[in-house]
Amino acid sequence: MLSARRPRLLLALTLALTAACSQIAEAAPPPPSAPKPAAPVQAPGGSSGGASSLTGIPGMDFSSLSPSAQRELSTVFSDEFCYCGCPHTLGQCLRAHTGCSHAKRMARLSAKQAAAGVPATDIIVSLSEYYAAFRAPRQKLEVDARMCQGDAKAPVTLVEFSDFECPYCGKARPVLESFAKKNAARVRFCNVPFPLPMHTNAVPAGQAVLWARDQGKYWEMHDALFENAQKLSIPVMVELANKLGLKGAELQKALQAGTYAKELDKYKSMGNAANIRGTPSLFFNGRFYDIQVGITEDVLTHSLEDEIEWRTHNNAWAAD
Repeated sequence: MLSARRPRLLLALTLALTAACSQIAEAAPPPPSAPKPAAPVQAPGGSSGGASSLTGIPGMDFSSLSPSAQRELSTVFSDEFCYCGCPHTLGQCLRAHTGCSHAKRMARLSAKQAAAGVPATDIIVSLSEYYAAFRAPRQKLEVDARMCQGDAKAPVTLVEFSDFECPYCGKARPVLESFAKKNAARVRFCNVPFPLPMHTNAVPAGQAVLWARDQGKYWEMHDALFENAQKLSIPVMVELANKLGLKGAELQKALQAGTYAKELDKYKSMGNAANIRGTPSLFFNGRFYDIQVGITEDVLTHSLEDEIEWRTHNNAWAAD
């Protein structure tokens, strides 16, 4: 079951791996919106709407977008403010403050959504929720170091809650792992099993990966479970353990005894406390990342750069 929030936006972004399995019937309220100026300051030679408002922006070219996507993006540029803190709309900031890297990242994110067919009104809502999350309280997520990849001293920790039978988690897996490997010095990537009630084998799979962790093969079992997601069962998990050079019979005993049930429940409780709505759910340094803005390497990189800028400037955006 998919989240009901912003159906048009979700439909468009499903094609880009942005749909999610839904567990929570009652979604958590969105974080408070970031403050915006009361009125825009008109920049000389500002945009007048339509495709013409997208031309002449230093370092940016939107000519490859379809005419309809250009119209939607133009509306975003004229109606949405830049979140760098200046009193300008996004389009005005791009023209008047050419050194504002934040505006450029924001523009690229908007352009990708417009290219996916998302209307301007939904893009603006998505942007507002994305940037408001930076000011919202951060979640404290404690994850076993053996369930993490990358530099332990990296400035950003990305935590993913996933279900091994969730098809959207399976599609997101190679994207997330590639992103983490390319940014290993900047990102510590952690995975947490979060079984959903509609998936029969999600609980034993979650326990199996915790068991494999204690045998030194968390990520190997993690990948094997996803690669066999459509045929998971306890016998299959035992067979996978044997193929990984582990003792499948010991895994079967651990599953029958519920050896890892309490620890798995701990991670489920941690996810519930973080108001997880479904899987995959992502957190950058405890900041909820709304997957409706996309799960692609470039969009994840955008959020990584935003997070580093936010941390570098003591929980604020860099002045443009």
